[in-house]
Amino acid sequence: MWTEIISLLGRGLRLIRLILPHVFSLLLLVPCFARSHDLPLEALRLPPGFQISVFAELTNPRQLALSESGIVYAGSNRAGNLYGVIDANSDGSADKVVTIDHDLTMPTGIAIQDGDLYVGAVDKLLVYQNIDQTFESSPEPFVLYDELPEETHHGWKYLGFSPKDHLFFNVGAPCNVCEKENPWFATIMSLDLDREPLQPEIFASGVRNTVGFSWHPGTGELWFTDNGRDLLGDDTPSCELNRAPKAGLHFGFPYIHASSVIDPEFGAPVFPVEPPVVELGPHVAPLAMKFYTGTMFPERYRGEIFIAEHGSWNRTPEAGHTGYNITMVNPETGATTILIDGWLKNNVAWGRPTDILEMPDGSLLIADDHANVIYRLTYETP
Repeated sequence: MWTEIISLLGRGLRLIRLILPHVFSLLLLVPCFARSHDLPLEALRLPPGFQISVFAELTNPRQLALSESGIVYAGSNRAGNLYGVIDANSDGSADKVVTIDHDLTMPTGIAIQDGDLYVGAVDKLLVYQNIDQTFESSPEPFVLYDELPEETHHGWKYLGFSPKDHLFFNVGAPCNVCEKENPWFATIMSLDLDREPLQPEIFASGVRNTVGFSWHPGTGELWFTDNGRDLLGDDTPSCELNRAPKAGLHFGFPYIHASSVIDPEFGAPVFPVEPPVVELGPHVAPLAMKFYTGTMFPERYRGEIFIAEHGSWNRTPEAGHTGYNITMVNPETGATTILIDGWLKNNVAWGRPTDILEMPDGSLLIADDHANVIYRLTYETP
């Protein structure tokens, strides 16, 4: 009798071991299918003629980049992953998402140049060569530079190549507000890849925490967002949109915030600083900013700046959250309008925009690291 019971238990355990991986696979598939279906896209308010849909589902997407062959790449923050996203039939919906690498330290910033994928992971700049040919085979990167500060507070990176093909990236302040001996903190850096030995240079100082920059398509000047300091109240200081027409300018941190908020601890600066072009509002947390150059949207949108506002975290419940929008700014007049809102419902966010990528057809991809999706924004004449 005991022999039969033991035999039955053994067969039962073998059966459990056989089917358990399939059960877990099915469980993992459920949120993948349900997640985008559960998103209240109908709550998003858009101008007439605009439509928004889910392009891809992936965990915690941050900066996006597009290769010449049409593959969309995405970094992440807490997920520690790099992704490749394929829309094989070009229907505006991803057919496949590949995890290229994992267990990285906050690989938020990415950029593509000459077929290589550049990645900023806090204290390291990594390069995945010939990425379109290797992204499905777990490529090993080489370390381009590994002497950046190790602090993770505002240590996440945003990358971009300038019109002169220099690699730009940010080094955020390792604090809410502070002064540090290392002059690289609170800066935008530039790296000439043709210069040996490689040596990053400070392009702009006094930049608390930029997580988005771009170059004006006409003038070639650098524009960037900056997140204002916290803990001075619900309604001050404002976050910023800035312009850096040349290297060597200082943008005020930690002495002055927004246009005129003098820091109570550090006092007014004793040297000239650049005021923001536009104050975007307190605690809206502007990340990516892109000049629209496409032709899908109506002519009035051409040349406008689109900004992904990640949204506030430390305003009081009585004041309510701010941000959680795609905001549009006219670079000539500074006029600001909200293009998309609705990610905030009853003062609770269900989505947080992080990056904006213009596609060849003029549509926009918008990363959301909270809803774990990339959206596609399109336009048709009503």
